Amino acid sequence: MKILCLIPPYIPSYFNAGHHLPIFQVASYLRHYRPEHEIVCVDAAALNQTWKELCGLLIKDFDLIAVLNDFDSVDTFERFHYYRTCLSARTKTITFGRLSKQIPRFFFQFCFDAIVASGDYEAGVLAYVDYLQGITAGEQLFGVLLRSNVEPCAAGIYLNPDTWILPQIQEIPYTAYNFMYKNDLNKFCGIPQRTELVVPVARGCSVNCQYCDVPSMQGKIERRLSVEKTLLYIQASFDCLPFDYISFYAPTFTLNQKWVRALCHGLLQLPRRYPWKCVTVLKTLNEELIRLMGASGCVRISLGIESFTHTAALGLPKIKQDTLKAFTRIVNFCRDADIELNCFIMLGLPGDTPHDVKQTMDICFEQGARVRPTIYTPYHWLTNEMTVAEVSHYNRQLFPPGYLSAEQTAEYYKIFYDNQNDRETRVMEAITQR
Repeated sequence: MKILCLIPPYIPSYFNAGHHLPIFQVASYLRHYRPEHEIVCVDAAALNQTWKELCGLLIKDFDLIAVLNDFDSVDTFERFHYYRTCLSARTKTITFGRLSKQIPRFFFQFCFDAIVASGDYEAGVLAYVDYLQGITAGEQLFGVLLRSNVEPCAAGIYLNPDTWILPQIQEIPYTAYNFMYKNDLNKFCGIPQRTELVVPVARGCSVNCQYCDVPSMQGKIERRLSVEKTLLYIQASFDCLPFDYISFYAPTFTLNQKWVRALCHGLLQLPRRYPWKCVTVLKTLNEELIRLMGASGCVRISLGIESFTHTAALGLPKIKQDTLKAFTRIVNFCRDADIELNCFIMLGLPGDTPHDVKQTMDICFEQGARVRPTIYTPYHWLTNEMTVAEVSHYNRQLFPPGYLSAEQTAEYYKIFYDNQNDRETRVMEAITQR
């Protein structure tokens, strides 16, 4: 089979290279476990490709196109379907991604033949590839909905980390990704002026925040790569391309502290220093761990603070409640270890107000921390019957209509988009450019 793994052209509302990696992970997985197939992988969005360039791909007569979806990418899916039917009508299509895990049947309006509704993306796409070749029957399509079958599908498969295939860095458009991080005040996840290697080390999260899509997408039990496989991938990647630092992609990086310690000790034993950053939860950190992380190259820790307001925190998981006292201690530990703190603040949490958000942000600023605000998004409001316009509000950049009063909405948007009290990062000074 000839298979195209694709992110169609679109303008992202927010950019995180880790959110684009699944297209390359699926491609690498297919190449590894079904080497007889020809796999082409293109991130047309990050490459800023025109529709004419995409049409040049579509006329190459692929047997299957696997399309990555996201919360802000569906605006152009109708146009993609139109071009595909005009230029490659016989080609089968399947979509997978963060939004199809929430409302899979929403995607039938774009005439996809199959939709990965649950389980790991690689498992779903591979199952459909085998189905098209007659290797498996329809009832064995775990986690995959078929347009030709109105019946619900069986639960998807969560893969053992030993079977994950890390993406081939040569085909990832890292130069284009770096450009997205150029303006630090956009508060995208990368570090400006430095080249990032994303290493996806974990899936799943037991913290289970209501506003987070990870538990429904990856499961509530965390799975991790081995430290050995992680270190080998880092060394091979830096030997191949001029990366400057690592972004460890994991929902809650320090949830497994034993694994983190083993990784840090492994990094310290390598012949060169690899600066790195991660995302985690405040109460999974302590002085000893922060000191070890800093010694092994950590330059930034992003923390899911959300809010210091008591009423808002009551709606958060227990691990994220009553965090202000712990925050002031962690700030000092990170300062001593030369680690920048990047605080994720949620605007519009139930029980919070714009005034409360400003207070939370001011506390972070007073402690010398960086702040990355985002909009609270009630994913549980999403339905399969919504229109594209309605779904477009669930992108962490806008509030759904009717969620707040017009006055509160305007106040939150001013905080979110104004950048009036913000500061740019200086963490790149801790990273030697290659």
